Amino acid sequence: RPFEWFILFTIFANCVALAVYTPYPNSDSNATNAQLEQIEIIFMVIFTLECFMKIIAYGFVLHPGAYIRSVWNTLDFLIVVIGLVSGALDFLMQGEGGEAGFDVKALRAFRVLRPLRLVSGVPSLQVVLNSILKAMVPLLNIALLVMFVIIIYAIIGLELFSGALHFTCYNNETGNRMEVPHPCDNGTAGFNCSELNKDGQFWVCRDGWEGPNYGITNFDNFGLAMLTVFQCITMEGWTDMMYYIADAMGNSWQWIFFVSMIILGAFFVMNLILGVLSGEFSKEREKAQARGDFMKLRKKQQIEEDLRGYLEWITAAEDIEMEGDEKTETDDGRRLVLPGTSNRGAMSVASPTSLLLFLPLFSMRNSKAVEVDDKGDENDDAQQPSWWQRKKKGFDRFVKGTI
Repeated sequence: RPFEWFILFTIFANCVALAVYTPYPNSDSNATNAQLEQIEIIFMVIFTLECFMKIIAYGFVLHPGAYIRSVWNTLDFLIVVIGLVSGALDFLMQGEGGEAGFDVKALRAFRVLRPLRLVSGVPSLQVVLNSILKAMVPLLNIALLVMFVIIIYAIIGLELFSGALHFTCYNNETGNRMEVPHPCDNGTAGFNCSELNKDGQFWVCRDGWEGPNYGITNFDNFGLAMLTVFQCITMEGWTDMMYYIADAMGNSWQWIFFVSMIILGAFFVMNLILGVLSGEFSKEREKAQARGDFMKLRKKQQIEEDLRGYLEWITAAEDIEMEGDEKTETDDGRRLVLPGTSNRGAMSVASPTSLLLFLPLFSMRNSKAVEVDDKGDENDDAQQPSWWQRKKKGFDRFVKGTI
């Protein structure tokens, strides 16, 4: 609908304005921020009018399908209320000279929630977010499995590689460490520092290095071992870690530890998370599709019920007509008038078949065929709705048609 597209465009424009806005310390600002503050008032008015129009169309709380009963509408309502409160406080607490007497930056921070209104306006985003929320319980079970794998491999790494990553090559004369340090081995299994000997410089492997990544990536204690294993199963730098261990201890069997960890942890366990999210997304998409089909079916049934009611009304009108004066059967002075039209909108009641041709002209939601007399009985004028009632019905039809 044009109204929904207009609201989505407004939300997108508000997101752009929030991105352009540049905060300054000590309540400082610039010309761009001042203009954005003025534009912010326009956004606030539009969102407030949207909120009021939806409340008028759907009801607030008590009506079935009321505005506040929807989670997304509740989020929109809270964002609008917070914006109104922050704007009111900013206006009321203005001190003399135009300087704010009360800091409302804490409330202004809630403006970042406005992009969440896109979720309420785009059904596909609702499906994605609902999928993530529904997947929380299965993801908790998978998280326990991931933690179990991390703990097992952390214990194994702690037993096998503890303290192995602190040896590196030092210059035997100057005592300086090599430019790009990496682990070494005093034996023959790993990296031998004698390979660096040249130009009369001799290098020896000794302890004293904090380790890779400033001492964070190692197996010296259980906590750092868990962190290192988690880094490896996310496939972030796991080959570097395997080469570090190979330089420190050799490459005879150490690769088995890392390859098995990647196969079990990265290829199987971590991909279970994607599997759960994909499954929940498929379920939510099917629910959304079924909900849309149900709404179409219900609308179709409502149209059929309205048509059935019109047919019954026409049949009853013909029965009443035939029971009347037979002399005036061809022209009984009775006709159908479309609401909101004058005599030009009137048509003679000839037969059900001829009336069925004009049934699509009737609005299924708001219009209703009214039977009136040509002679214009004075009692009918007394039963006509007042000017205020006609205006109110017209406004309600406009709001419902817009929303």
